[in-house]
Amino acid sequence: MTDQQTSKKNIVTIREIEKEVNLLQFFSFTQAHPKNFFLDSSLTNSSVGRYSFIGYDPFLTLLSKGREIVLQDRQGTVKRRGNPFDELRTLLDKFHVEENHDTLPFTGGAVGYFGYDLCHFIEHLPTNTIDDIKFPEMYFSFYDIIVTLDHLEKRCYIISVDFSPDTVKSTEKRVNHLTTLLTQASRIQEEPKIIEKTKRHKIISNFSKEEYLKTIDSIKQYICQGDIYQVNLSQRFQTQIDVPSHEIFRRLRNINPAPFSCYLKFDNKCVISSSPERFLSVRSESTRFDENGQRVERKVQTKPIKGTRPRFDNSAMNEKMKSNLLSSKKDDSELTMIVDMERNDLGKVCSYNTVKVTAIKELEEHPTVYHLVGTVEGILHPQNDVIDLIKATFPGGSITGVPKVRAMQIIDELEPTRRNVYTGSIGYLSFNGNIDLNIAIRTFLVKDNHIFFQVGGGIVADSHPEKEYEETLHKARALIDTLK
Repeated sequence: MTDQQTSKKNIVTIREIEKEVNLLQFFSFTQAHPKNFFLDSSLTNSSVGRYSFIGYDPFLTLLSKGREIVLQDRQGTVKRRGNPFDELRTLLDKFHVEENHDTLPFTGGAVGYFGYDLCHFIEHLPTNTIDDIKFPEMYFSFYDIIVTLDHLEKRCYIISVDFSPDTVKSTEKRVNHLTTLLTQASRIQEEPKIIEKTKRHKIISNFSKEEYLKTIDSIKQYICQGDIYQVNLSQRFQTQIDVPSHEIFRRLRNINPAPFSCYLKFDNKCVISSSPERFLSVRSESTRFDENGQRVERKVQTKPIKGTRPRFDNSAMNEKMKSNLLSSKKDDSELTMIVDMERNDLGKVCSYNTVKVTAIKELEEHPTVYHLVGTVEGILHPQNDVIDLIKATFPGGSITGVPKVRAMQIIDELEPTRRNVYTGSIGYLSFNGNIDLNIAIRTFLVKDNHIFFQVGGGIVADSHPEKEYEETLHKARALIDTLK
């Protein structure tokens, strides 16, 4: 593995593609590469779904399992032991770019995920669950060239970064090749056809229904004893597939478009998500002036989800579901608890008196469900970086419980298998300091020809076990339909 030369004068180049690009066709071109990604805002809106990003051929990859860390680049592989958060921080510092583009949030960087089980590097927790999938706990690939699509302005860009003057010529050659591929994709108007029929395999859960209902009763006993106020309990499904992972992604994208969808392929594994939930975003903005001149503020946002109702083809039934969700005291109290916890978590690393609840409860519509969403914002303190922010808030409160540490202890006790990527976080860490990470729900894990997905819900004192079980099936509907 070679040592990359870095400089504070790293060069960021942006090239606009004048023709309209067929994004799915270009995505199909990238499948020839062993590692590629698609961060896809397939349910677009100006607040959370404006941009999509595609990349392939990373110059560096970081994987970790426990304290075992693997670094891969084009020259080879290095293995070492340590804390993966510290290793990631070192790499982000090494490849930092000072340039900030107000309109384009991601100017190249690390794309990947933080698996739920990284919580053991943040809190002292038991490890009783079975790790039968054995995905890396942390996976990030570093991309110096990416494709960005601005859905709002309908503009497409190639963004490249040179970390050394010696790489400028080779980077230009790669950008020219990428421009050719995008031009070819623009000439193909039709989308790749979705394979309609596949062999159906039995879907198996790691809980029987009776076991899941009994586990809910166990959680309610903990609540009565005063241990916790809420725990997020989940069940995991698995089956086999006979189609490529990118076909699964395209089906899910068609059935359940979401603002924080993704496709990550590496080795014999793939992560496919259609998450509706933002865990953390950081945007650097040069908007503050003081006696020292202009200062960059790093604005933090989290948008926890609590409360779910199914969505139907019947408009009258849908109005009833929305009204029921908005008037539900149970769902309202759940969301209030989680919003308050997220406010406290951000307060650990944000500047004093900057953390605000900017939306206590909003209804979001998705293709198969309705959700209640809160929004909490703050300004990251100058002495803290994005790794400090992630460690202060990870895993997200909406998928653990209140209080968080005790809830995670109970999750480890009651769920039979490790969560792996599920309820961790997927997204990008930009070279310029911006980040955008989802909560890894509505997420498939693919390993060889096996596929896994997990769904859950928050259990509180007045939870009805049968209804909680049914809620998990509502959340799983889009994923199950994708596999039909």
